[in-house]
Amino acid sequence: MLTFPQFDPVAVSIGPFSIHWYGVMYIVGFGAAWYLGNRRAKRGGWSAEQVSDLVFWCALGAVLGGRFGSVFFYNLDRFLADPLWLLRVWEGGMSFHGGLLGVLLASWLYGRRIGRDFFTVTDFVAPAVPLGLAAGRLGNFIGGELWGRPTDLPWGMVFPHVDALARHPSQLYQMALEGLLLFVLLWWYSSRKRPKYAVSGMFLLGYGALRFLVEFAREPDAHIGFIAFNWLTMGQMLCLPMLALGGLLLWLSRSQPVEAQPRQPVAG
Repeated sequence: MLTFPQFDPVAVSIGPFSIHWYGVMYIVGFGAAWYLGNRRAKRGGWSAEQVSDLVFWCALGAVLGGRFGSVFFYNLDRFLADPLWLLRVWEGGMSFHGGLLGVLLASWLYGRRIGRDFFTVTDFVAPAVPLGLAAGRLGNFIGGELWGRPTDLPWGMVFPHVDALARHPSQLYQMALEGLLLFVLLWWYSSRKRPKYAVSGMFLLGYGALRFLVEFAREPDAHIGFIAFNWLTMGQMLCLPMLALGGLLLWLSRSQPVEAQPRQPVAG
């Protein structure tokens, strides 16, 4: 049995200013997306300027969408009782599914700006996302939040700030599955030319399946509990549309041609 190390959530303090590890993980995630995007741009006809602009737009969408998703998917009662809580981001609260919707909106808006089809943008963006998810889950672990359900497995971990029970370190499971494993899968899958919709569909299907699986080890949100059947969580409920849409996009991709990618980046 292991014990949670009780990390200091503050990475750096300079006078009255503090940088939390969770914020550092966001920077790491967006930095990884920028680096990987530039790697993919060499064969995808994207300029370095376009990659930088797209990462900025998607980062903004992820942060705003993640906050709104946390409020409306998980904390609607709290928001209705105190609407200004939406603005108090320092009190925590981010949702992956909300962040995903924010990134999709940002991709659509930026695609319109540069004259690219929505799914051309999302097919480009998808392989760069999982490493950011891995960094975010590591931030969850360092912050001692989103812990797992009780377990008697030898790697069960006691989170002293929660209780004395050994629990699944589900944040690390999510980092390994939704982050690292999904990254390897998508990077390999997108290394060959794929028809439109295929890479986006693989991301939605892969994340939806892995998140649905790991939710069985993660403790449901105390103020929500199980949504149905005494086992279906909010996270699993939100993954169901991802699974359906991912499967649909992969099926639709079968009728799309595998077009050659332009060799030279276009002007941004």
